[in-house]
Amino acid sequence: MKKVNLLRNIGLIILAVFFAIFFAVPLIWMISTAFKTDMEAMLGGVNIIPETFTFENFRYFFEGANSDSPVFRWMFNSLFSATMGTLIIVSIDAMAAYALARLNIPMKKALFAIIISTLMVPWVITFLPMYMQFSQFNMLNTYGALILPYSANAFGVFLLYQFFSTFPKELEEAARIDGANKWQIFMRVVLPSARPLMATLAIFSFMTIYNDFLWPLVATNTPEMRTITTGIAIMSQGSFVSSYGKLMALTTIATVPIIIVFIIGQKHFIRGITQSGIK
Repeated sequence: MKKVNLLRNIGLIILAVFFAIFFAVPLIWMISTAFKTDMEAMLGGVNIIPETFTFENFRYFFEGANSDSPVFRWMFNSLFSATMGTLIIVSIDAMAAYALARLNIPMKKALFAIIISTLMVPWVITFLPMYMQFSQFNMLNTYGALILPYSANAFGVFLLYQFFSTFPKELEEAARIDGANKWQIFMRVVLPSARPLMATLAIFSFMTIYNDFLWPLVATNTPEMRTITTGIAIMSQGSFVSSYGKLMALTTIATVPIIIVFIIGQKHFIRGITQSGIK
């Protein structure tokens, strides 16, 4: 029996290492190409370590020789819209989930079913109605168009609902006896216990908004309002069509915020995944 368990563990470790390498190779290749000259990057090859190590691709963006590609404005747009959108999602979803799970709301089961059913609606179907609405309100090519479409998330309601519905009623009753109202119970008793799940929702939301490409491409039409994802796509078909080194340097710069956010929230992310029961 011990041998069977040992062989199974070894097999799982080998499988985990394989998947780790599978996902790490593109990232390593991107960073490696970012430090290559354009000629070496175009020639390709299997060398991970650049023959000619250069910072010129990064210097191009940091020293201001990028009038055709305002990278840091794109980064600001992406970070600002992702941060604001995440704050709105976490706030609205937490209140909606708590109300549906713990408050006496008429037809709350039907409302919850309607909210969850929206998860089955493909995101792309809403593009035309959203575009027409933002166009009628003259909000295209604004930060509102980059933030408001993400202002609520049915997945977040579902995730937090599962936790709030199983939260001990005794703690709420004790707080009520001490004189706390419903808002105080929510803010001071229930919400602090849901921090891991809220951190998980925040990480998912931030990554989704930051990495989104199609909606920012449709909703913006000037270089100053582009996000980093749309900027990379445009530059890959324009100025950097034959400059793989600069393109990979730009992609590396765009990847840094996501890595930082995940590293900072990794502990809460793992606790939230375990606590929510997601496999």
